[in-house]
Amino acid sequence: MKIYTGIDIVENNRIEKAYKKFGERFLKKIYTDREIQYCFKKKDFIPCLSARFAAKEATIKAYYQAFNKSINYKSIEIIGINGKPAEIILHNDTNHKKNFDVSISISHEKKYSVAVVIIYTA
Repeated sequence: MKIYTGIDIVENNRIEKAYKKFGERFLKKIYTDREIQYCFKKKDFIPCLSARFAAKEATIKAYYQAFNKSINYKSIEIIGINGKPAEIILHNDTNHKKNFDVSISISHEKKYSVAVVIIYTA
């Protein structure tokens, strides 16, 4: 088994500025509809969006290490389940679906959001 990791940290203010400047266009470029709906149910949705952005960046890094291929933001979906750890779904990944497992951990607080993604290959 081989292990590949990706990590990313995002200043929440950066995501807030992008959202204020580009609005729906920013959201639709980065997030899936399900991610947007989940985050906008939160009182403060910016940390939720930021954590998902960090998770997508961390996934891109780990995925490239594992498979020497790029993956785009919309192909990565972070599923939030209240009271449980987040889960990750990789859409449109026909080449590697059965060859790996992926693990994710995300966290956020007032100023920063962070994510770690680990890909395990056979």
